[in-house]
Amino acid sequence: MAVIDPIVLQHLADLQPMLYWLDADPLEPDSHSALIGEVEADLCIVGAGYTGLWTALLAKERSPERNVVIIEQRETGAGASGRNGGFCNSSLTHGFINGYSRFRSEMKTIERLGRENLDAIEETIARYKIECDWERTGELRVAVEPWQLKGMKEEAALRNEYGDNVEYLDESEIQARVNSPRYVGALFDHDGTALVNPARLVWGLERACISLGVKIFENSKVEWLESEKDGVIVHSSYGLVRAKKVALATNVFKSLVRSAQKYIIPVYDYQLVTEPLNKEQRESIGWKNREGISDAGNQFHYYRLTNDGEILWGGFEAIYNFRGKVRQEYEFSPETYATLADNFLKTFPQLKGISFTHGWGGAIDTCTRFSPFWGLAHKGRVGYVLGYTGLGVAATRFGAATLLDLLDGEDTERTRLKMVRKKPLPFPPEPFRFIFIRFTQWSINRADEHEGRRNFWLRILDRLGLGFDS
Repeated sequence: MAVIDPIVLQHLADLQPMLYWLDADPLEPDSHSALIGEVEADLCIVGAGYTGLWTALLAKERSPERNVVIIEQRETGAGASGRNGGFCNSSLTHGFINGYSRFRSEMKTIERLGRENLDAIEETIARYKIECDWERTGELRVAVEPWQLKGMKEEAALRNEYGDNVEYLDESEIQARVNSPRYVGALFDHDGTALVNPARLVWGLERACISLGVKIFENSKVEWLESEKDGVIVHSSYGLVRAKKVALATNVFKSLVRSAQKYIIPVYDYQLVTEPLNKEQRESIGWKNREGISDAGNQFHYYRLTNDGEILWGGFEAIYNFRGKVRQEYEFSPETYATLADNFLKTFPQLKGISFTHGWGGAIDTCTRFSPFWGLAHKGRVGYVLGYTGLGVAATRFGAATLLDLLDGEDTERTRLKMVRKKPLPFPPEPFRFIFIRFTQWSINRADEHEGRRNFWLRILDRLGLGFDS
């Protein structure tokens, strides 16, 4: 860890290692019983995060008579779905430029489907009366160094050709919106992002699923899958499900399809939340329109105002642990919190003296193309979607809809996409994986320190279509 000014560390004096979204929320539902004995289902879903819940909800909306069961190893939304920053972005490809560099011939379709998907989420929230603090605020991608301005105007024009609604802002225009001495320009995506309380969205989707007859079992880890003549047996700790089809929504946790495991690694991301800003503090930063914000570096922060007037501040470092271990103790990182606090105060020096109240982390499932991929196994009876790379709050609905198409054998606009038919390049095995990732992260950090200039290693990755940017 870099040496941090002790004055900065004072801002962390009252920090609690606690997930902000779960702090005494009255809307948190009761837990569900574990799976005991034998159950039959038309569709068994493994994992009760966004992907699993959307898969269940869409399956019942398409075929109300379908018997749908969800099995979750912990509690609903306990993974990334309940602990992210609440940015609900229309992009299905972890940002336009990432998608454009990989799926250029399909991007008009992909961008349209992404906008339709975000609109459908908004409609679902309204239809099921989900209380999740939904705000269609748009998002600012701010440049904090002059080199980050390169290409922003061209990107705005290109994205608008593809149907987005993006505006370039110069230094005075962005600082009129949000007052930070670091901002030198920005891209404003007017309507491609909504902010949401991620845990409440999970709970609302859970209630919607239950209202349609979906059965949910918690604290029931699935151990293995067994094919049989007419379906698949899903074996959990204390019981089993005999299912015609199985949808795996396991995120960072080890896939039950062994061939999928080489495509995914877990990286840890961390967030802080401040105490509520007072009137003077709010006026000092502006931010009247409450846009979501991310900065334009290779290692970037994302931040937003909460519904109660705090600032959530996260990102920058993505930490990979040897052999891709996912452990609860990794969810708290004092070193990373110090770095986050230091960068926060550089961005908003007028908020010096504010306290951070909550700090937590979580694992993100990432792949080499930073966007979801799909697959089938067990003679087409088991399907999976993985690899959202931290931008999955909205994309999980698209992932679930496409997964259902594949399991049901439907030929749709979604299933014909190259991004659905093709898989990313796999990661190398350990210990080469660890070395590969750490050296890449070092190179990315060095690029940020040298005006974005990518070294020989990063240029090789770009040519291979890996193109790591965070």
